[in-house]
Amino acid sequence: MARLTDFDELGREYYESMPMPEFADTPWATPKPVHAARVAIVSTAGLQRRGDRPFSVNSADYRLLPGDVKASDLVMSHISTNFDRTGFQQDHNVCFPIDRLNELAANGEVGSVASMHYSFMGATHPDKLERTAEHLAGLLKQDAVDAVLLVPI
Repeated sequence: MARLTDFDELGREYYESMPMPEFADTPWATPKPVHAARVAIVSTAGLQRRGDRPFSVNSADYRLLPGDVKASDLVMSHISTNFDRTGFQQDHNVCFPIDRLNELAANGEVGSVASMHYSFMGATHPDKLERTAEHLAGLLKQDAVDAVLLVPI
């Protein structure tokens, strides 16, 4: 059974104590059924293509990951010293499940797979990501993406 370390416990307490925004109303949109939806992946694993600029401390930007990127071209520059990279080294689908998503699309369980996917540095304070997330939402809309598979690392 996995055991939380003191660091994990402190990290959890920190994020649980963060103030959360309150909204006056919550708009509701009826989503497309998954079998008809175009899906993109957004990971916080700090992934980039070999040769791309690595992530740095508090990076508030993202890296583009084409849907046809080869596993051998993916590099992880996640900055957390406590981050275990073993799963990624054994199977890139742990952090970027593009093969599984393509299988779902081939089986008709997902409508289609977006041509572009995105990776953020998960060790960045969420307040720093709001502007970038808004920009990314626009890109997803332009690409007619209906759903996002969030892969938190």
